Amino acid sequence: MLILPRKRLNIEENTLLKIPNGKGENPEMGVVCPKKRLIALLKQQRPQKSRFRMGCMLIPQNPSSLFQNLAASLTRGSEALELFQNDPSLFSAYHAGYQEQMSHWPQQPVDIIIKWLKDHSPSLVVADFGCGDAKLAKSAKNKVFSLDLVSCEPSVIACDMAHTPLISSSVDVAVFCLSLMGTDFPNYLEEAHRVLKPRGWLLVAEVKSRFDPGNGGADPNKFIKSLQSLGFNIVSKDFSNKMFMLFYFQKAKERTPEVKHIDWPKLKACLYKRR
Repeated sequence: MLILPRKRLNIEENTLLKIPNGKGENPEMGVVCPKKRLIALLKQQRPQKSRFRMGCMLIPQNPSSLFQNLAASLTRGSEALELFQNDPSLFSAYHAGYQEQMSHWPQQPVDIIIKWLKDHSPSLVVADFGCGDAKLAKSAKNKVFSLDLVSCEPSVIACDMAHTPLISSSVDVAVFCLSLMGTDFPNYLEEAHRVLKPRGWLLVAEVKSRFDPGNGGADPNKFIKSLQSLGFNIVSKDFSNKMFMLFYFQKAKERTPEVKHIDWPKLKACLYKRR
């Protein structure tokens, strides 16, 4: 286990980690590094795909890495796609960490989205962006296009989520369940707008800390405003859960005049914490 706290430390400030020695020969060999320094090291990695690889190497014996998600948050989707295709084991490690962290949450956002679908017509066609193990498709009666960078299930379409093979205006519901990873996440939302029918639904669930402006996160109102500029109307939002937020949008019925520039907020790097 490469997370090495010397005592009960504040995970936000003083967590100590052992990072690789740079040669990749033995990840156990390396230096102990506080979280703030590690973030700086990740940001300094060039090219960015090396940043993600470093994040996935942090704790190869313990998949509950906070920093695999951090690395993914700091990488473009196209770069992560290339890296995963070249080394699928990194994708497996990333999702192992995700699943381990989610197992500690008292409620899963995907279960709320599944219930939402069951409360609506089963004829609605769904695109699940960043589907992981395709739980949504397995649990809903709807036709679901499961999309992710790597196909870990036969039904999953492996693609860059900014450039899916879906036909324009062909989907009733687009879902992003803890999947707005990467510095180019606005491209994913633009792709969702392309494939959605007029009045189609956009459901977004994200870790609450990413929308905490008082702690380096994005202002949720700015996030909503950016999506409105893209051509969505906010229908409702749910901030009641301690772990994550839910946003419910609908694509505008009338074609929105093309906006040349949208001022997207930067989402805070995703740190799944132990609870």
